[in-house]
Amino acid sequence: MSRSRPGSSLRRLNVPAFLGGAQVRFTPLMQTRLTRRAEGMIGRALSYFPELQGKTITVGFSRVHLGSAVMSRKRDSAPQLVIRLRVRNLTYQTIGHELTHLVQGLSLGNQPASAYERIPSGETQCDIWTLARHELFCDDPPTYIKLPPLMRERWPNYAIAVRRLCVAAIDKRSVLRPYIRWLESEIATLTRPSRQEKKPPAQLTLPFSD
Repeated sequence: MSRSRPGSSLRRLNVPAFLGGAQVRFTPLMQTRLTRRAEGMIGRALSYFPELQGKTITVGFSRVHLGSAVMSRKRDSAPQLVIRLRVRNLTYQTIGHELTHLVQGLSLGNQPASAYERIPSGETQCDIWTLARHELFCDDPPTYIKLPPLMRERWPNYAIAVRRLCVAAIDKRSVLRPYIRWLESEIATLTRPSRQEKKPPAQLTLPFSD
């Protein structure tokens, strides 16, 4: 899908400094489909991305995918940050995931080491860092982290516990190379009944005759 070029005709959403300080520009196609709810969600999500403060982000419309992110670089110029979102049934998880992709890209650029948190590249890594960032982004199950089917069906019951494990996995990453495998293994245990919940088997009684 071709990327829309930022232009003077784009509608702007200036996010105040206390909400992240980023400037959002909507493509003409997105303007025709943007709802007040979606616009508010984008602004609120950006408040949890201080790494994007002072940046200009172009938000386009996605017809097929829930979302996508593109960062193009030109020599001697600031990178162009673009995300596309499907407005229908938009979630904070999707917005946060795409914004995290932008931070991933920025952290790989020619920036001071302390300018951005070094988020490793990859879709699963993007899910982990998005959930760990804030509970706001736990409103929908992640796409790339392996989750038991029951957990996807009953996500609100497990969301906070999964987020805590994501935070723990990031902490373990410096000393545990297969931290993603550890995370997905720990997540799988959340749907298993504990020993306290397991009931002892009932004693079998047979109808003995006198």
